[in-house]
Amino acid sequence: MESVRKTNQEMHRTKKNWFGKMLDIVEKTGNKLPDPVTLFIIFAFIVIIVSYIGSAAGWKAIHPSTGEEVTVVSLLSAEGLQRMMTNMVKNFADFPPLGVVLVTMIGVGVAEGVGLISALLKKVVYSTSPKLITISIVFSGILANIAGDAGFIVLPPIAAMVFASVGRHPIAGMVAAYASVAGGFSANLIVNMLDALLAGFTESSAHIIDKDFVANPAMNWYFLMASCIIIIPVAVWVTERIVEPRLPAYTGPQMKMDKLSALETRGLKWAGVTTLLFLALVAWTIVPENGALRGENGSIINSPFMNSLVPLIMGLFLLPAVVYGFITKELRNDKDVAQAMATSMGTMGMYIVLAFFSAQFITYFNWSNLGVILAIKGAGVLEGLGLEGLPLILGFIVITAFLNLFIGSASAKWAILGPVFVPMFMILGFDPAMTQLAYRIGDSITNPITPMFAYFAILLALAKKYDKNLGLGSLISVMLPYTIFFAISWMLFFVLWYYLGLPLGPGSGIFLK
Repeated sequence: MESVRKTNQEMHRTKKNWFGKMLDIVEKTGNKLPDPVTLFIIFAFIVIIVSYIGSAAGWKAIHPSTGEEVTVVSLLSAEGLQRMMTNMVKNFADFPPLGVVLVTMIGVGVAEGVGLISALLKKVVYSTSPKLITISIVFSGILANIAGDAGFIVLPPIAAMVFASVGRHPIAGMVAAYASVAGGFSANLIVNMLDALLAGFTESSAHIIDKDFVANPAMNWYFLMASCIIIIPVAVWVTERIVEPRLPAYTGPQMKMDKLSALETRGLKWAGVTTLLFLALVAWTIVPENGALRGENGSIINSPFMNSLVPLIMGLFLLPAVVYGFITKELRNDKDVAQAMATSMGTMGMYIVLAFFSAQFITYFNWSNLGVILAIKGAGVLEGLGLEGLPLILGFIVITAFLNLFIGSASAKWAILGPVFVPMFMILGFDPAMTQLAYRIGDSITNPITPMFAYFAILLALAKKYDKNLGLGSLISVMLPYTIFFAISWMLFFVLWYYLGLPLGPGSGIFLK
């Protein structure tokens, strides 16, 4: 492990190429910015001022889905002030990641507090080759998308601890996990809820041209499954060749990796039994056709099960942690269990503060309609460039990636862009599945670097646990290589798939039949 630290330090001291110098500029410039909390406050005021300017100037656009006129709503008015003041608490309480994070951390925090995660890490480290740790983290991040947004919360802190346990920089593990979940958001081996959600928007957009078109949730499955072959090695290479060497030597607390004691081994055994029983109970609710968590017509994709993933993940961590804690004597009664939950919540202070101000900024941005108008105008610019065929599709990927910096929600952007580009590409002979696929690539590649992505605040709060002086610029500079190389490799893979004329999914091709 000491040799790993020395190697990283030596690589950090080596002469940097132009790319490393560029990242240094990004880092230094970004770190000159105020504290993230202050930054979100400034952003909120900028939105208020720009909304006033836009409203006075008459900025507007026609929504392609509804045909209604969208205008900028000024927040710098008596009505705007009332709206901001009376909804401040509601904005915070309704902030999408807040409940997800806190509920999940009840289970994860207790598991960490009683030593279950530490024991599991020991087991993993002693049974996994150090050379495979990065790829296992990245692969787990890709698969974590099955669980929706929970992957953003569960995996990065675990990855940080895994890296620290083998003498590597915990921030490198953390960002590798986050980039894999965020940047590889659409790449997966299994059709999931996002596939079904986007397919619904695609179908309604296609009906503008073809009333009989039916969208299949698996319409991009072949390509997205194959994308894992590209995204995983790229993420591993970026982590080990670019991100980790640039990080300064880690001087924080090291995880002591003693071998498992007899008590820990016994605790892991019964925690494993508890996990299997819990999973069996979950399976009982979804495997039978009339299972309690099945959806309409027996659906699993659109079902109460998919909407219950957060409490299920909490239970998946909490129940084994409680069993482990009682066996190892870390917990002795129900009061200790409650205290362990309270302690885990106590570690979320920085995130809660960030979430409060981030929630206000994002809500104001949505109220102003600035993001919607930007998306509509951006689509119009691309449409007016006169491009055709593959260059047009690649341009669409780029414009989607740019708009993703301002509108984080995949479904919200597709509701705006779908009615414009799905019919336009259908007229050019492209299958809606192709348009949706291009959108999903663009929607994923800039996820790691956009502060508008709600979980970015979580990443920043977690990073400060290992480096309290780490600024927004440092974090963006370590995430930027993932975005750049994901974009290059994924678009090249897309071009190759296009020229080979391979099917995108069951019954879906590149061109209309």
